[in-house]
Amino acid sequence: MNPESWDAIRAITPARVALGRAGGSLTTAARLQFRADHARARDAVNQDFDVHRLVDALTGAGHAAVALSSAAASREEYIRRPDLGRVLAEHSRGALRALAAHPYDLAIVVCDGLSPLAIERDGPPLVDAILERLDDWSIAPVAVVANGRVAVGDDVGVTIGARLVVVLIGERPGLSVSESIGAYVTFEPALDRTDAQRNCVSNIHDRGLSIDEAAYRIVGLSRRASIQGLSGIGLHDEDPTDVLDSVSPIEPTQLA
Repeated sequence: MNPESWDAIRAITPARVALGRAGGSLTTAARLQFRADHARARDAVNQDFDVHRLVDALTGAGHAAVALSSAAASREEYIRRPDLGRVLAEHSRGALRALAAHPYDLAIVVCDGLSPLAIERDGPPLVDAILERLDDWSIAPVAVVANGRVAVGDDVGVTIGARLVVVLIGERPGLSVSESIGAYVTFEPALDRTDAQRNCVSNIHDRGLSIDEAAYRIVGLSRRASIQGLSGIGLHDEDPTDVLDSVSPIEPTQLA
């Protein structure tokens, strides 16, 4: 292939194509770029997460929010003990329990996950985009969890009394994207929920799924989950156009 053909391919993918070579090795430029991307991915995982700054950003945008932490006491423990990231610290559970004044249609949980920078940068606008499409639902205070994993959303949902939980979390960084968000929708959260009982919208970043498109998909899945009374492998990610603007939450008794 001629050089122009490779340029056309590079324009549509972040993959490493046609890197060239010097003898039997990569070129110096390609090798340095690889090492820089690898370092960026490692830094993304270990970056500090400012929970209170994110809470301030959410409250400044008009959303009630609360700062929480998982049972992992440090970033190192979080990385070494995934199980501790799946449950709330006891003091956080107590603080959240005090906010459970009545059942909520939805709880949004924002976690640093494995890319805190992605959440700090795109978490607040994504919350905005989701909530402006669900103004007919009762919404719990946004739970901002330090050192959290996806399943911590179940603990939040059970504690605060939410019928459905959406977890927004920093995704594991790769060598092409180190700042991406994943969203997980779980109907009727419980501590024994599995990944098969969730729906995922992933690759939310400036070179992937846009915030508006992600919010559209998340809200569509949430409304479908509420209508059908389930989430996970039984709930298909179809075009949500027919449920975005016209359907309110349906009580389980109406689904019988």
